[in-house]
Amino acid sequence: MAHCAYSIRRQHIGSAAAVETHMFRVTADTLQAYLDFDPERKHDLVNLHKLIVQAAPALKRFFHKGTQAGEAGMRMKMIGYGKFRYAIKSGKTTEWPVIGVALQKNYISVYVAVTRQGAPIVPGYAGQLGELRMGGNNFSFERFDDLKQKAMSLLFTEVADIFASDPENPVRYMQGS
Repeated sequence: MAHCAYSIRRQHIGSAAAVETHMFRVTADTLQAYLDFDPERKHDLVNLHKLIVQAAPALKRFFHKGTQAGEAGMRMKMIGYGKFRYAIKSGKTTEWPVIGVALQKNYISVYVAVTRQGAPIVPGYAGQLGELRMGGNNFSFERFDDLKQKAMSLLFTEVADIFASDPENPVRYMQGS
């Protein structure tokens, strides 16, 4: 059974004081290991998967192993739904999920890589999803049972429809154009 891993980074403030930061890191290297990583939240991941598959069946699930330092994309491991490839200014490219689901220390985050009329889509659902917190084009929750499944289904269906009709939508979003 996998266990939570934490890395410690020390930052020096001034010349003497040091602050320790604990960072949550999933050490899984396969989809099954990711699902089994935190047994208490496996139920949440499985139920979220069922909802995504029902709402957006064309977005196939895969394990995203994270990108290496200096490469395009985020280094965190996650469950991906749907794939596209984008490039950063250096010309390096990476495969990235249309929808990404990531375990965090205290919650689960959902990342969305499409926009509606050039703006992040997730904020249009603010307060409707049962989310704990919301970012630019992502949201987080503690338990699947806290989510409002109808609104979540609408979001995931809209994301899949936008991606199907405009496969370059997430590329433009990720490249900031």
